[in-house]
Amino acid sequence: MIPDKVPKEDVFHGSEDLKKTAHIPSFEIYKELYLKSIENPDEFWGDIAKDFFWKTNHTGPFLDYNFDVTKGEIFIKFMEGASTNICYNILDRNVHERKLGEKVAFYWEGNEPGDALTVTYRELLQKVCRFANVLKSQGVKKGDAVSIYMPMVVELVVAMLACVRIGAVHSIVFAGFSAESLCERIMDSQCSLLITADGFYRGDKLINLKLLADEALQKCREKGFSIQRCIMLKHLSKEAEETLLGSQSPPAKRPCSDLQVPWNPEVDLCWHALVRGASDECEPEWCASEDPLFILYTSGSTGKPKGVLHTVSGYMLYTATTFKLVFDYQPDDVYWCTADIGWITGHSYITYGPLANGATSVLFEGLPTYPDVSRMWEIVDKYHVSKFYTAPTAIRLLMKYGREPVQKYKRESLKLLGTVGEPINPEAWHWYYSVVGEKRCPIVDTFWQTETGGHVLTPLPAATPMKPGSATFPFFGVVPAILNESGEELEGPSDGYLVFKQPWPGMMRTVYGNQQRFETIYFKKFPGYYVTGDGCRRDKDGYYWITGRIDDMLNVSGHLLSTAEVESALVEHQAVVEAAVVGRPHPVKGESLYCFVTLTDGVTFNRTLEAELRKQVREKIGAIATPDFIQNAPALPKTRSGKIMRRVLRKIACDERDLGDISTLADSSVVEQLFHNRCRMAV
Repeated sequence: MIPDKVPKEDVFHGSEDLKKTAHIPSFEIYKELYLKSIENPDEFWGDIAKDFFWKTNHTGPFLDYNFDVTKGEIFIKFMEGASTNICYNILDRNVHERKLGEKVAFYWEGNEPGDALTVTYRELLQKVCRFANVLKSQGVKKGDAVSIYMPMVVELVVAMLACVRIGAVHSIVFAGFSAESLCERIMDSQCSLLITADGFYRGDKLINLKLLADEALQKCREKGFSIQRCIMLKHLSKEAEETLLGSQSPPAKRPCSDLQVPWNPEVDLCWHALVRGASDECEPEWCASEDPLFILYTSGSTGKPKGVLHTVSGYMLYTATTFKLVFDYQPDDVYWCTADIGWITGHSYITYGPLANGATSVLFEGLPTYPDVSRMWEIVDKYHVSKFYTAPTAIRLLMKYGREPVQKYKRESLKLLGTVGEPINPEAWHWYYSVVGEKRCPIVDTFWQTETGGHVLTPLPAATPMKPGSATFPFFGVVPAILNESGEELEGPSDGYLVFKQPWPGMMRTVYGNQQRFETIYFKKFPGYYVTGDGCRRDKDGYYWITGRIDDMLNVSGHLLSTAEVESALVEHQAVVEAAVVGRPHPVKGESLYCFVTLTDGVTFNRTLEAELRKQVREKIGAIATPDFIQNAPALPKTRSGKIMRRVLRKIACDERDLGDISTLADSSVVEQLFHNRCRMAV
């Protein structure tokens, strides 16, 4: 329940000046609107839908659904009968109706200071139309899936919106993922075309992206799936000079003559050559509300990534509304989300949400610590950023360097700070609030998932009293509950499983190509509820606190990783017969990967093997999954039925001797051996 009054102790409030202009200026107004959103969602979302263009209007209820697997197939439908086009709503209408054509859509900031580009809404619309015509010329049609594997460049936004304009379904793969991961996602989504780039710099490290893309396409061919066309953007090679028009100064590391770009004339096409002759006018394809919009893969507890499918109308309205209200967007704001578009945060809160509101955003290619640890604050001052959204991992990383790198820059433009990806620990919250925001910027600590499409638990900056570390209260239309192991709803202060009782417009519709998996993962454990997979605590004041994953998932630097996926990568090495992966707390990343490996008879565990195993995981999944610790495990602690007791492994990883009840272990001597091996590690 949402309390009538919030106690004054341990809470922080938005300023009176903020309340004067805020969209939701008080907790009382939040409560009134929240009640309307859950009791009369048709009216609540209907009012919001009036701000968008619809080619045809809906013919049934705004929201129809079934969350109970015992009553039939799970479904969520929003505004059935309506048709629209997101690209038209976020670009054409901003240019032609709202007269925002000359307003900056993106300040692009490259990896190197001084490598920058400004793109207006009119220019972005023209670029998108040109590339949409390119896609059509390559035979891409409405409903076709297109894979995008690109760095954080403006052309990534252009590519995804060009897909949306012609009704194609984009599947963006984070450019930090391996060739194997890209191959897996291309094949699962049955993509007809791949869009990539020659390469990019991440800090001072050169990434040959085209080489990885070619490896992925070769792996696809070996598995019987073939993509006939690959469009490559020349971002670093000499022809990339075309993209530098408008740069403030010549970049230090672009173009890059050292990059050896593989080229297959039978498959590869040059982005620049294709767009050069393309028209900058392209009629949008009108799509039904429940037509697929994009597929985005997130780690699955079985090891196989799951393709989260989002659809057109509900996602558009939800990302637009959450962006506007959670960040209290105002027309003169400059907004910066530091995420990568390869993750859902970049989809919802770099591309769709901000553009739907006509916002000006910063699009950043680089790292927060390159070329120095003041980079983020230098960018904040350069573009006068007023709304800043980043991950607790980044905050904890920068905390290590103290106040001085932050205070080198004024940051006077900042009005609001946000966090995303994982719960923020109170120490980091206080540093962010006091040092970065100088105690004048409210912090919106947002909880949500790839599956939810947008924020589901979050403060509203002027309305919600903030408790450091708490995601506070539900967003409009979201009805949370906490269940115990038996599926009973808990009232008042409680700990348990976080679930949701009814859908909101922006939530996922299915796992692409696997409805049964969708129902099993999210709805079978507790029929009638959407199961988030997260544990949650509700305090005496009704605030929600996320306590972490309750399945075999790890949250590393704000990104979910499947333990099963990492284990699968480890056991593919010929020296490993069994592996178990658990999380160990990490002061910066939140969780680190601690891996136990059982080796083939006769194989010696040494530094060389450790390096090979790390390399194996990097190549199979990506650098983000690189194990922090690998321990030799002659055997693993198992129950008599053969189940690995991961709870015990977590205790060993943290060197905690209080193991609780281990009476069900088949061989308890295994535990002491693992502790002994751990002591010999450099942990």
